[in-house]
Amino acid sequence: MGTRYNHLTLEERCRLRGMMEMELGVSEIARRLGRHRGTIHREIARNRCADGYQPDSAARRAWARKLRGSRIGRSTRLRALIEDRLAMGWSPEQIAGRMELEGEEHRTSPESIYRHVYSPAGRRAGLPRQLAQHKARRGRRRRTGAREPAIPNRTPIHQRPTKAHLRSEFGHWEGDLVHFRRRRDILLTLQERRSRLTLARRLLSKDAGLTASAIAAELRGLAPQARRTITYDNGGEFARHETVTERIGLRAYFCDPHSPWQRGGIENAHGRLRRELPRKTSLADYTDADIDDVIWNLNSTPRKCLGYRTPIEAFAANLGVALEM
Repeated sequence: MGTRYNHLTLEERCRLRGMMEMELGVSEIARRLGRHRGTIHREIARNRCADGYQPDSAARRAWARKLRGSRIGRSTRLRALIEDRLAMGWSPEQIAGRMELEGEEHRTSPESIYRHVYSPAGRRAGLPRQLAQHKARRGRRRRTGAREPAIPNRTPIHQRPTKAHLRSEFGHWEGDLVHFRRRRDILLTLQERRSRLTLARRLLSKDAGLTASAIAAELRGLAPQARRTITYDNGGEFARHETVTERIGLRAYFCDPHSPWQRGGIENAHGRLRRELPRKTSLADYTDADIDDVIWNLNSTPRKCLGYRTPIEAFAANLGVALEM
């Protein structure tokens, strides 16, 4: 007999009572009933009363819990709010954390949201598919013996200010490119390390001069305290980093070869971006406004590492700007 996880029948509850009177352990009771020991633990903990475990009383309590259902199931407003945010790509932790931050009258826990997602109603609505974890593709390994492009006057990441490394100071950025199936489909991405705010701009090629001009144009409008340093990988597209420094005063640092974890923030952002723009995407089908909408959604999603504030809110707070959403 295989191990089963569904609710106990009245007959099983009567057998459970008898084995408890025989002082059998939970593991032995579970083995004899063909149940998981966790099921037996929960059954006893939920339904034990002053005069011990009573099968009839346990069955009535289980039926009452089934009729009451979950808070999410009972509240149309709460259910709609949760399902709307799941559709936006929010995780159960982000949804629950944001409810707590906003002081929602009807709030719930991440565990309750997960239970709703995997309930029969949630499965019928296709909610589990919205929890799929899309990991960023790893870059192709370079062939043995291949060398990184030479980058003039390259300053290694180990000389970057400690405040940038610790994310304790605002205005330190990471930069990278996102590639798609078509060779000419390229996005420049920039992320501010402290607030996790992400910016993106379409590029026509990986030309180093074009990339440098795009970075300078994207960040030029920011106050000096919002653009102190930027960290790149060792791609040849960033070889003109000195041009950016000359134009907007942004000091550049470079990761160690083959060390993407040294720019973990932007790697994480790419994973989130791929949910909306997978590698097979043709950017020809997207206007600049469409791309802006994708980035807006990324920046308006609450993050656990920010105390469930959004990157937009965190960026504005660091700038000292009152934000009206």
